[in-house]
Amino acid sequence: MSQAGDEPPAEPAPILPRPATGGDGAGVDVGDVDPGEMPADEPPGQEQAAEPGDTEAGPNGEAEPDLEGPRRRERRERAERRAAQARATAIEQARREAKRRVQGPVVEAPKPLGKRAVRGLKLLTWLIVAAVVSVGLGLILYFTPAMSVRSEVITGISAVTREEVIGAAKVALGTPLLQVNTDQVADRVAGIRRVASARVQREYPSTLRITIVERIPIVVKDYPDGPHLFDRDGVDFATAPPPPGLPYIDVDNPGPNDAPTRAALEVMTALRPEVVAQVSRVAAPSVASVTLTLTDGRTVVWGTTDRTEEKAEKLAALLTQPGKVYDVSSPDLPTVK
Repeated sequence: MSQAGDEPPAEPAPILPRPATGGDGAGVDVGDVDPGEMPADEPPGQEQAAEPGDTEAGPNGEAEPDLEGPRRRERRERAERRAAQARATAIEQARREAKRRVQGPVVEAPKPLGKRAVRGLKLLTWLIVAAVVSVGLGLILYFTPAMSVRSEVITGISAVTREEVIGAAKVALGTPLLQVNTDQVADRVAGIRRVASARVQREYPSTLRITIVERIPIVVKDYPDGPHLFDRDGVDFATAPPPPGLPYIDVDNPGPNDAPTRAALEVMTALRPEVVAQVSRVAAPSVASVTLTLTDGRTVVWGTTDRTEEKAEKLAALLTQPGKVYDVSSPDLPTVK
């Protein structure tokens, strides 16, 4: 019998592999393994060879290699799957790259235009065509005699002759209408002394119309070279015999810039037509002392040009009364002497 304490040591329990649990089991899940712990790729179907440190003591104290456990198998299989997937991805990318090099760059098909864009392009095209046609037609009309001046129509002339207007206009027949500068022609025609204003118009296909407004004499003044006619603006526009009944103006320096002349003409243009016909002379020594002399010798004291319209109305009523001097210088208190 053996003595106490000399009993042989108990044999260690064998280490059994713990089965991997799935689902809700308490085992280690596949996703719980750190990728850094995964072993290098191993050939499929072969067990991992035992390494020098992977030995455990056997029942007799001899070192025995440890067999591949479930966890290592799981890690190895995951690594193999990932490596296979990476190789397949690399092969597919290489295949696509080779195909692109052979076929050239892939050009995406343009997107079809919408209806609104198509309508806008059509409108823009028509506008461009219309602009080109207009420019071409304008060039044809400007540089060719297709629409040239073949006749000149002059209206509004009385004392001015047609020859004077045509000579001042200086537009040769056969000139394309578009080359005629109407403003310049109007200025040349308005330079005629008897012409107050002129208007020039093109009438296609071949007519140039010139409309003038002649100056109308309002008063006349005697000069050594003959009577000079003045219009309502005080312009001396003609030296000629005055029309019958035209009143004379008595100022020192008649002209459009002379204040007494403007005052006298303002009074003459404010009078009623029946009163103007009775005036034989208008005198304006100053702007504040305008007087009228009638054909029958009566005198009208007008005074200043203030309230001219009112004075003209009062004078027309006063002249129906007998008298020799009619004073409307104060229209509130007109008097007859």
